[in-house]
Amino acid sequence: MAETQMLSPPDDAPARSAQSYAPLPPDAIAIVPVRNIVLFPGLVIPITIGRRKSAMAAQHALREQQQIGILLQRDAEQAEPVPLDMHRMGTIANVVRFVTAPDGSHHLVCQGEQRFQVLEFLNGWPFLVARVLRLPEAESRSPEIEARFVNLKTQAVDAIQLLPQAPAELVDAVQSIESPPALADFAIAYMDVKPAEKQEVLETLDVAARMEKVSSLLAHRIEVLRLSQEIGRQTRAALDERQREVLLREQMAAIQRQLGEGEEEGKAAEIAELDQAIAKAGMPKEVEDQARKEMRRLQRMPDSAAEYGMVRTYLEWLIELPWSLPEEAPIEIAEARRILDEDHFGLEKIKQRIVEFLAVRKLAPQGRAPILCFVGPPGVGKTSLGQSIARAMNRKFVRVSLGGVHDEAEIRGHRRTYIGALPGNIIQAIRKAGARNCVMMLDEIDKLGAGIQGDPRAALLEVLDPEQNNTFRDNYLGVPFDLSRVVFLTTANMLETIPGPLRDRMEIISLAGYTAEEKLQIARRYLLRRQMDANGLKEGQAEIADDAIREIIQHYTREAGVRNLEREIGRVLRHAAVRIAEGQGGPIRIGSEDLAAILGAPRFESEVAMRTSTPGVATGLAWTPFGGEILFIEATRLPGTGRLILTGQLGDVMKESAQAALSIVKNRAAELGIAPERFSNVDIHVHVPAGATPKDGPSAGVAMFLALASLFADRTVRSDTAMTGEISLRGLVLPVGGIKEKVVAAHRAGIRRVMLPARNRKDFEDIPEEARKEIEFLWLERVEEAVSAALDASQQDEASAAPPAERALGA
Repeated sequence: MAETQMLSPPDDAPARSAQSYAPLPPDAIAIVPVRNIVLFPGLVIPITIGRRKSAMAAQHALREQQQIGILLQRDAEQAEPVPLDMHRMGTIANVVRFVTAPDGSHHLVCQGEQRFQVLEFLNGWPFLVARVLRLPEAESRSPEIEARFVNLKTQAVDAIQLLPQAPAELVDAVQSIESPPALADFAIAYMDVKPAEKQEVLETLDVAARMEKVSSLLAHRIEVLRLSQEIGRQTRAALDERQREVLLREQMAAIQRQLGEGEEEGKAAEIAELDQAIAKAGMPKEVEDQARKEMRRLQRMPDSAAEYGMVRTYLEWLIELPWSLPEEAPIEIAEARRILDEDHFGLEKIKQRIVEFLAVRKLAPQGRAPILCFVGPPGVGKTSLGQSIARAMNRKFVRVSLGGVHDEAEIRGHRRTYIGALPGNIIQAIRKAGARNCVMMLDEIDKLGAGIQGDPRAALLEVLDPEQNNTFRDNYLGVPFDLSRVVFLTTANMLETIPGPLRDRMEIISLAGYTAEEKLQIARRYLLRRQMDANGLKEGQAEIADDAIREIIQHYTREAGVRNLEREIGRVLRHAAVRIAEGQGGPIRIGSEDLAAILGAPRFESEVAMRTSTPGVATGLAWTPFGGEILFIEATRLPGTGRLILTGQLGDVMKESAQAALSIVKNRAAELGIAPERFSNVDIHVHVPAGATPKDGPSAGVAMFLALASLFADRTVRSDTAMTGEISLRGLVLPVGGIKEKVVAAHRAGIRRVMLPARNRKDFEDIPEEARKEIEFLWLERVEEAVSAALDASQQDEASAAPPAERALGA
């Protein structure tokens, strides 16, 4: 029977291979493993072959006029299955046709012949070969089987008739089957059930048990098809009702026109337009019911009513909001890396965290990804990072500015009872973006304030909580809106003003200031091109030399970001634009020697060497919301009664640091080479310049100690050294925060040696590579180490050799 059904190889079948294999044993066949396909005896199905071994097995069977075995894989994801990855029962099939497509893929048409069971797999062939036991079909016509046969045939016909657009020939094929086993195999083969359930039926050899399983699965399928059909009828009935309502409204409008009621014509058209817009908006049922309720109110309301415009505006808001979720574009990680590198220079750790964020969104689109909060000084690229994330996700980007917002209604919206009421900024941004899955950046979240109108920070708790924001209810809309698919990003300059519960909902990513070399690269790659376009200059018309950009960075700007740098570059290019507009030909090149004539005298100069040239002055490091800064601690002594005078708008913590520093200096006077009489009959004045700026915090403790030690020892602090760290009365140097920002500020100011608490070594990796290479780091455990490293040793002998009276008052 197998030979009579086997066809000769067609013209497009592969040519006979020159390589010949050993003949298969009589009870062995070539095996083709398949994914998600179960072949039953008597059925013909096409199979696409992607594996080389499977193609070779099919070619061998076709060439040798032999049959093959079709086995289902246990795991469809397994690329190269081994014997343990396949079921032990399958179907012997005849190869009806083997086709190789122009793209190189192979397609096999098989006709199921008989069940088989694998006895063992054999080696020695380049494809899977197994010894098998053929399982003949037991034909039994007992009364039970006959009854099951009649019932199963009825179920199969019912299921086919419930299928949409099922061919009539399929019913005839079922009616013509006279064998109970063949009917069971035919019915299960065409049912939409899982491959594992089909495999279970294939492995059921008892005909009665097999028919019972198929009948049970078919009964469930028939029930599902009937429910689907009923749902379809209800949907069509609802659509027919809407069409009927639209038709009646058109007829009513025609009657009004015939009666000369022209003033109602425009309103009827407006109501009809709103009705169609509501139907197309894709609103949830609760929202659509609310919209139609308001539309009925509008319909009964005269045009001159004061509330008419308010209701109309409300309906327009409901209609224009994106209720439906658009199809999301796939996230390509390689493209995301390219976009981030194209838009931002440096920031490697931050870009890596963003890539991880995008990878999680790609693998779990329905998951709850963390809300990223970019914290850093102005001008370091926080907002542009959000724009890059939106580009990488191929989504709309919208920005909501929260700076100065102190009214809860700005977040939740105003109630419609107020004249001029509008939704809150969140809903307005969603409408502006036109997509429910946009990337929304909440800018300057640290500058939210509370007032008598409520606390907008508390309102944001619901917006940024994935457990609650899927039913966010704006006061103006009065209906829930799903914010769970919005990608929220936030920015801030400082964390201290963000309430704890709100900060807990976000993952903090810190951005420190840029080094001078990073600013140069940013100017070259981004700022110059942007300012050239802004000032109408074309490529090649003007050029700013690297030494000029470095001069602007060092002497005309002093910032953590690059905003002022871009402004100064714009000023330079406007000067070039004037010369070009006056007719000067050729490219205009601007070097560092030209800047004084364009930008004026340098605004900033290095004060470190000048200020630390006398004893009693130390260079400290401070953290501010706008980045790190260098801080000078100045100390002097004058005749008095032993008072400690502190000036410079110092906070309580900083005053206590100065008192602790003086106590340590007095306690260690002998070790520092300071005569005890130098503390007698003198007042000590400690001042921190920039007196208009409030200052506080414990991190200036080391600098204050060195300033006082320098003052009493008459030894200057090295001008190339800056320091930070808290001190204890035992002389320990304790860790502080903001190390990265402080070191960047020291590098920007030309400092070459930085003393840090030894317990801050963990922050060393966060410091930019350029700063780590150019700065020598000294790690302090005790204050004595700071003295030996920072005070000028060459002045020690001179100070000890000075007369006692002179040492008492000092310089």
